[in-house]
Amino acid sequence: MLRYYDKGGNMNLVKTICISLLILLAVTVVDANAVGVTVGLDGKPKSVILQIPFVFYNESFGAAAGYAWGVGGWPQEQATLLDTTIVGTTGSFMSFLIGKDLQIPFWRRWFVDPVLSVGYFNDTKTWGDGNPHYFGENDKRAGSNDSDEKNYVEGDGWDNFFRIKFKYLLPIGHGKDTIIGTYKVAGGHLIEGADGGESMNPFASGNTFLEFRPFYRSQGIDGQYVDAKLKTNGLDASIYWDNRDWFANPKKGNSWRMKYSKDWGKFNSSGNWTAVEGEVDQYFELGKSTLTSWFSGRILALDAWTAYSPSWDNKSDGSVDNRPPIYSGANLGGLWRMRGYPAYRFSDRAAIYYSAELRMTLRENPFENWGWIQKLLGVQWVQIVPFVEAGRVAPEYTMDRLHSDMKIDAGLGVRLMAKGMTVRIDIAASEEGFATQMFIAQPFQF
Repeated sequence: MLRYYDKGGNMNLVKTICISLLILLAVTVVDANAVGVTVGLDGKPKSVILQIPFVFYNESFGAAAGYAWGVGGWPQEQATLLDTTIVGTTGSFMSFLIGKDLQIPFWRRWFVDPVLSVGYFNDTKTWGDGNPHYFGENDKRAGSNDSDEKNYVEGDGWDNFFRIKFKYLLPIGHGKDTIIGTYKVAGGHLIEGADGGESMNPFASGNTFLEFRPFYRSQGIDGQYVDAKLKTNGLDASIYWDNRDWFANPKKGNSWRMKYSKDWGKFNSSGNWTAVEGEVDQYFELGKSTLTSWFSGRILALDAWTAYSPSWDNKSDGSVDNRPPIYSGANLGGLWRMRGYPAYRFSDRAAIYYSAELRMTLRENPFENWGWIQKLLGVQWVQIVPFVEAGRVAPEYTMDRLHSDMKIDAGLGVRLMAKGMTVRIDIAASEEGFATQMFIAQPFQF
């Protein structure tokens, strides 16, 4: 059975499909990571305005209508804005607003990325405690590595969140002399303007950011077995070294991020908690395939990620105090890690994750044969991407525990460079079935 999951899947199952529809419509206005302006061979940037109404049907929204509006290159050349609203006959609705790379006036090295989402969703699932059929199984509590895939609760609820990331570009590496990069691109490939991958010295290569992201999220779920509300607010603080040659489709280089997240339990928060994360990815350009003429280039992409919650406190009755919410901290499943499982299927005190992808670009672009579609999407290249993942959550952070009885999945992805933006569709198989993940941007360090 084919299942669809999403990045916010612990509170709604269909959000990814809806956002993906919008992203596929809005491929002209959204970039992923980095701060820069993409230009053509003539060296001129192009601003784009998007206004598209659309309709669709699925189980949660029923018959639904939506409207997407977006603009790229405004109010600043490197900035993008996207807004969309969806309303369905079942009573589900959502509204989503994204801003990217807005430079703060008079503080040239500071940028902000605001995100605001308001939504109400029917028949949502969360892999948290509350299902009476699984009481007394503390060693297999909901979301743990050995938990049953049916150990979830289901209901209707609100999911509202707001976060704004403040990014400061340190004056080192490529960021020493260039604050907003210029990427000259032709045919969806970087021709000039690489700002990373030249060395493993952050003082000589890449862009290093200090990031501060205040966040707020309020969730509620009301169902047969649960009537719960969760509120969390706090701060993410991280240091990020982006040493990739080009954020949209890196062919060489690497990037590193260390992140600290804290909710102090203030301002009506449901509790206090702490989480730390670390991630590194690496890229190798393998060149053309010697086995087939189908592919013009191949890129090996590797990623490793880990997380731990030092505040996690196990009680004698099996309950846990000071744990991060399922969508933060040590969790696996969904759009970014362990794509063969539902979003946030696994969560615990500690986690580790590894992934390898072979990104193979087709020599022939099939969209060139479909005129009206190509006119709409402007697909510049297509990639076929086999990938494999391994990961595990655990109640303690030890290498032996984290590397035993690991979950494994494998899959095949299709990636498109459409009007300067990478769109991905990944299908993965795990021991719990198949899942399809659709979103913008290559995975790793999103």
